[in-house]
Amino acid sequence: MGEKSAQKKKYILDTARKVFVEKGFQSVTMKDIVEACEISRGGLYLYFESTDQILLEVLRMEADETDDVFTERIAQGDTAADILTLFLKEQKKELLRKKDNLTVAVYEYFFCHKATDQENMLRRRFDAGVMVIEKLIEAGIASGEFYCEDPKGAAANIMYVLEGMKINAQTFGITEKMVDEQLLYIMQGLSTEI
Repeated sequence: MGEKSAQKKKYILDTARKVFVEKGFQSVTMKDIVEACEISRGGLYLYFESTDQILLEVLRMEADETDDVFTERIAQGDTAADILTLFLKEQKKELLRKKDNLTVAVYEYFFCHKATDQENMLRRRFDAGVMVIEKLIEAGIASGEFYCEDPKGAAANIMYVLEGMKINAQTFGITEKMVDEQLLYIMQGLSTEI
């Protein structure tokens, strides 16, 4: 794919993301994306076959951007506690963001598309998050920053708490105080000062 094609594809994905944020997933049509992008139907179909494919590509793009940030921090030699704190701060921003949030679209998509665990991108991202947090906890234990007898269990628990807060944020709301309390509880649970 040439540079111009790559830019056009990114423009479509960025624009489609806004449409998914505004309308969720189920009510979005290819026509909505064509109109938002101000391109021809053929121009859109040149890159994508369906709204499913577009949403999954938007999610991949966002995951890659997030992975780049954490890879960079690890390469800079940040401590495990610093990286975990950064991760939790990013989660907090997402939880408190009322607009520009894909949570509803993502859950709508996965509720309508029953897939095996291996085919489910949401499940793979969850498992990858558990693995990254587990490695951070293990690194923190090795450096004396954290204490934890079950890094994998603690990592899974952190991911479940974050997913639960995402649902709460979209259903009955969540305050910054509520998020801060849970994130503080997570960090205190790993503290070496017992």
